[in-house]
Amino acid sequence: MAESWYDRHVLPYLIHFACGVKPVRRQREKVVPHAAGRVLEFGLGTGLNLPYYDRRRVAVIVGVEPSRSMHRLARRQIEHSGLRVELVGLSAEQLPLDDASFDTVVSTYTLCTIPDPVAALREARRVLKPGGRLLFSEHGRAPDEGVRRWQERLQPWWTPWTGGCQLGRDIPALLRAGGFEPAVQAAYIPGPRPLSYHYWGEAVAA
Repeated sequence: MAESWYDRHVLPYLIHFACGVKPVRRQREKVVPHAAGRVLEFGLGTGLNLPYYDRRRVAVIVGVEPSRSMHRLARRQIEHSGLRVELVGLSAEQLPLDDASFDTVVSTYTLCTIPDPVAALREARRVLKPGGRLLFSEHGRAPDEGVRRWQERLQPWWTPWTGGCQLGRDIPALLRAGGFEPAVQAAYIPGPRPLSYHYWGEAVAA
Protein backbone atom coordinates (compact mmCIF):
# COMPACT_ATOMS: atom_id res chain seq x y z
CA MET A 1 0.00 0.00 0.00
CA ALA A 2 1.39 3.40 -1.02
CA GLU A 3 2.25 5.82 1.76
CA SER A 4 0.22 9.01 2.00
CA TRP A 5 1.68 12.53 1.85
CA TYR A 6 1.31 12.71 5.65
CA ASP A 7 3.12 9.38 6.10
CA ARG A 8 5.97 10.51 3.85
CA HIS A 9 6.49 14.10 4.96
CA VAL A 10 5.07 14.56 8.48
CA LEU A 11 4.98 11.24 10.33
CA PRO A 12 8.77 10.56 10.31
CA TYR A 13 9.47 13.91 11.98
CA LEU A 14 6.56 13.53 14.43
CA ILE A 15 7.80 10.10 15.52
CA HIS A 16 11.40 11.30 15.69
CA PHE A 17 10.33 14.09 18.06
CA ALA A 18 7.85 12.14 20.18
CA CYS A 19 10.10 9.10 20.58
CA GLY A 20 13.09 11.29 21.38
CA VAL A 21 11.75 13.10 24.45
CA LYS A 22 13.78 12.80 27.65
CA PRO A 23 11.70 10.15 29.50
CA VAL A 24 11.81 7.89 26.43
CA ARG A 25 15.54 8.46 26.00
CA ARG A 26 16.00 7.28 29.57
CA GLN A 27 14.10 4.10 28.73
CA ARG A 28 16.36 3.44 25.76
CA GLU A 29 19.38 3.86 28.03
CA LYS A 30 18.08 1.03 30.23
CA VAL A 31 18.11 -1.63 27.51
CA VAL A 32 20.00 -0.74 24.33
CA PRO A 33 23.53 -0.65 25.83
CA HIS A 34 23.15 -4.34 26.78
CA ALA A 35 23.00 -5.42 23.12
CA ALA A 36 26.02 -7.42 21.99
CA GLY A 37 27.38 -9.30 18.99
CA ARG A 38 25.26 -9.49 15.88
CA VAL A 39 22.13 -7.41 16.55
CA LEU A 40 18.74 -7.31 14.85
CA GLU A 41 16.70 -4.19 15.61
CA PHE A 42 12.99 -4.27 14.93
CA GLY A 43 11.61 -0.96 13.71
CA LEU A 44 14.84 1.01 13.38
CA GLY A 45 12.62 4.01 12.62
CA THR A 46 14.68 7.19 12.40
CA GLY A 47 17.63 5.63 14.22
CA LEU A 48 16.98 6.96 17.72
CA ASN A 49 18.55 3.91 19.40
CA LEU A 50 21.90 4.23 17.64
CA PRO A 51 23.55 6.60 20.16
CA TYR A 52 22.92 4.09 22.95
CA TYR A 53 24.66 1.04 21.49
CA ASP A 54 28.03 0.15 22.99
CA ARG A 55 30.35 0.12 19.98
CA ARG A 56 32.82 -2.11 21.86
CA ARG A 57 30.20 -4.86 22.18
CA VAL A 58 28.28 -4.69 18.89
CA ALA A 59 29.63 -6.26 15.69
CA VAL A 60 26.84 -5.27 13.29
CA ILE A 61 23.24 -4.05 13.50
CA VAL A 62 20.64 -5.15 10.96
CA GLY A 63 17.87 -2.57 11.23
CA VAL A 64 14.47 -3.61 9.93
CA GLU A 65 12.23 -0.69 8.95
CA PRO A 66 9.37 -1.17 6.47
CA SER A 67 8.56 2.55 6.16
CA ARG A 68 10.86 3.94 3.47
CA SER A 69 9.96 7.44 4.64
CA MET A 70 11.93 6.80 7.83
CA HIS A 71 15.08 5.79 5.96
CA ARG A 72 16.29 9.29 5.12
CA LEU A 73 16.41 10.34 8.77
CA ALA A 74 17.80 6.96 9.79
CA ARG A 75 20.70 7.24 7.35
CA ARG A 76 21.73 10.54 8.93
CA GLN A 77 21.88 8.85 12.32
CA ILE A 78 23.78 5.90 10.85
CA GLU A 79 26.41 8.18 9.30
CA HIS A 80 27.16 9.76 12.68
CA SER A 81 26.92 6.60 14.78
CA GLY A 82 30.28 4.97 14.09
CA LEU A 83 28.42 1.65 13.93
CA ARG A 84 28.16 -0.88 11.15
CA VAL A 85 24.45 -0.77 10.29
CA GLU A 86 22.56 -2.51 7.51
CA LEU A 87 19.19 -0.84 6.91
CA VAL A 88 16.58 -3.21 5.48
CA GLY A 89 13.17 -2.10 4.18
CA LEU A 90 11.25 -5.13 5.38
CA SER A 91 8.51 -6.04 7.83
CA ALA A 92 9.49 -7.90 11.00
CA GLU A 93 6.70 -10.46 10.56
CA GLN A 94 8.48 -12.38 7.79
CA LEU A 95 12.24 -12.04 7.60
CA PRO A 96 14.54 -13.57 4.95
CA LEU A 97 17.18 -14.20 7.62
CA ASP A 98 18.82 -17.43 8.70
CA ASP A 99 17.79 -19.32 11.80
CA ALA A 100 19.97 -18.76 14.86
CA SER A 101 21.95 -15.95 13.23
CA PHE A 102 21.72 -13.13 15.82
CA ASP A 103 22.99 -12.74 19.37
CA THR A 104 20.54 -9.97 20.31
CA VAL A 105 17.20 -8.65 19.10
CA VAL A 106 16.24 -5.11 20.13
CA SER A 107 12.63 -3.88 20.09
CA THR A 108 11.84 -0.39 21.37
CA TYR A 109 8.51 1.33 20.67
CA THR A 110 7.81 -1.11 17.86
CA LEU A 111 5.47 -3.82 19.15
CA CYS A 112 2.76 -1.18 19.49
CA THR A 113 2.74 -0.63 15.73
CA ILE A 114 3.57 -3.95 14.04
CA PRO A 115 0.28 -5.31 12.63
CA ASP A 116 1.01 -8.87 13.84
CA PRO A 117 3.37 -8.53 16.81
CA VAL A 118 3.18 -12.23 17.72
CA ALA A 119 4.38 -13.21 14.24
CA ALA A 120 7.25 -10.73 14.56
CA LEU A 121 8.22 -12.11 17.96
CA ARG A 122 8.20 -15.65 16.61
CA GLU A 123 10.58 -14.46 13.91
CA ALA A 124 12.76 -12.89 16.60
CA ARG A 125 12.85 -16.21 18.44
CA ARG A 126 13.70 -18.06 15.23
CA VAL A 127 16.68 -15.87 14.30
CA LEU A 128 18.16 -15.72 17.82
CA LYS A 129 21.05 -18.03 18.60
CA PRO A 130 20.67 -20.41 21.54
CA GLY A 131 21.09 -18.27 24.63
CA GLY A 132 20.39 -15.07 22.68
CA ARG A 133 18.33 -12.28 24.22
CA LEU A 134 15.48 -10.01 23.20
CA LEU A 135 15.85 -6.55 24.77
CA PHE A 136 12.69 -4.46 24.85
CA SER A 137 11.15 -1.21 26.00
CA GLU A 138 7.54 -0.63 24.98
CA HIS A 139 4.54 1.36 26.11
CA GLY A 140 1.29 -0.54 26.51
CA ARG A 141 -1.73 -1.63 28.52
CA ALA A 142 -2.04 0.28 31.78
CA PRO A 143 -2.83 -1.59 35.02
CA ASP A 144 -5.45 0.96 36.16
CA GLU A 145 -8.99 0.55 34.84
CA GLY A 146 -9.56 4.30 34.52
CA VAL A 147 -6.40 4.74 32.45
CA ARG A 148 -7.30 1.75 30.27
CA ARG A 149 -10.67 3.34 29.53
CA TRP A 150 -8.85 6.45 28.33
CA GLN A 151 -6.60 4.31 26.18
CA GLU A 152 -9.70 2.82 24.57
CA ARG A 153 -11.33 6.24 24.07
CA LEU A 154 -8.22 7.73 22.49
CA GLN A 155 -7.40 4.76 20.26
CA PRO A 156 -9.66 5.58 17.25
CA TRP A 157 -8.20 9.09 17.08
CA TRP A 158 -4.64 8.08 17.92
CA THR A 159 -4.02 5.32 15.36
CA PRO A 160 -4.41 7.28 12.07
CA TRP A 161 -1.95 9.98 13.16
CA THR A 162 0.74 7.74 14.64
CA GLY A 163 1.41 5.16 11.94
CA GLY A 164 -0.90 2.56 13.48
CA CYS A 165 0.27 2.74 17.10
CA GLN A 166 -1.89 0.78 19.57
CA LEU A 167 -2.05 2.21 23.09
CA GLY A 168 -3.23 -0.81 25.03
CA ARG A 169 -1.28 -3.85 23.91
CA ASP A 170 -0.39 -6.31 26.67
CA ILE A 171 3.36 -6.53 26.10
CA PRO A 172 4.17 -9.41 28.51
CA ALA A 173 1.33 -11.49 27.02
CA LEU A 174 2.60 -10.80 23.49
CA LEU A 175 6.12 -11.84 24.46
CA ARG A 176 4.88 -15.12 25.91
CA ALA A 177 2.68 -15.78 22.87
CA GLY A 178 5.74 -15.21 20.69
CA GLY A 179 7.65 -17.96 22.47
CA PHE A 180 9.61 -15.96 25.02
CA GLU A 181 10.06 -16.06 28.75
CA PRO A 182 10.30 -12.37 29.72
CA ALA A 183 11.81 -10.70 32.74
CA VAL A 184 9.69 -7.56 32.84
CA GLN A 185 9.83 -4.30 34.72
CA ALA A 186 6.85 -1.95 34.43
CA ALA A 187 5.94 1.53 35.58
CA TYR A 188 4.49 4.84 34.49
CA ILE A 189 7.13 7.21 33.17
CA PRO A 190 6.62 11.00 33.01
CA GLY A 191 3.92 11.95 30.52
CA PRO A 192 0.18 11.55 29.90
CA ARG A 193 -0.90 8.39 31.68
CA PRO A 194 -2.68 6.73 28.73
CA LEU A 195 0.61 6.95 26.81
CA SER A 196 3.16 6.42 29.54
CA TYR A 197 2.79 2.97 31.08
CA HIS A 198 5.97 1.17 30.08
CA TYR A 199 7.30 -2.36 30.05
CA TRP A 200 11.01 -3.04 29.68
CA GLY A 201 13.56 -5.76 30.25
CA GLU A 202 14.84 -8.81 28.44
CA ALA A 203 13.48 -12.13 27.30
CA VAL A 204 14.89 -15.49 26.30
CA ALA A 205 13.33 -18.33 24.31
CA ALA A 206 10.85 -20.27 26.45
